[in-house]
Amino acid sequence: MHKVYLSLGSNIGNRRETILKAIEKIKELVGNVDCQSALYETEPWGFSSENMFINAAVRCITELTPRQVLETTQRIECELGRVHKSINAEYQDRIIDIDILLYDDCHIDEPDLKIPHPFMKERDFVMKPLNEILNKK
Repeated sequence: MHKVYLSLGSNIGNRRETILKAIEKIKELVGNVDCQSALYETEPWGFSSENMFINAAVRCITELTPRQVLETTQRIECELGRVHKSINAEYQDRIIDIDILLYDDCHIDEPDLKIPHPFMKERDFVMKPLNEILNKK
C-alpha cells in the first residue's frame, strides 16, 4: 500500500459540491481517503479571474502506481466536467483540478508526471491544506 497526497481545486460551478464529489470518486477509484483537509477559499493563481477557488488536500492509501493514480485522477476530472488542463500553457477557470503532490518518497520526472509536484511549495493554496494533513495519523 502507498500513501499519495492529492491537491484539489475548483473555481466554477458549485465548487464545494464538486470538491466533495471528487473526493468520493477518489475513494471509489484510487483508494481509502484516510485524511482530508478543510476546504479553503483562495484567489486564482497564475491567471486573472473573478471566480474564487475552493481548495483542499487529501491523503489516500492506494495500491495504484503513480501512473495509474495520474490516469485515474484525470478520468475523475473528465467525469466531473473538466475539458482541458490548460490552453496554450495558460491557466484558466476550471470545474475541477486534481494534482498529485506526493507519492510515498518517490521522485519521478517524466514529461507528464512529476512527483513531488514541482510548484507546490510556491503555492499557499496547496501548502496550507497539505500541511494540515501531512502529519496526521
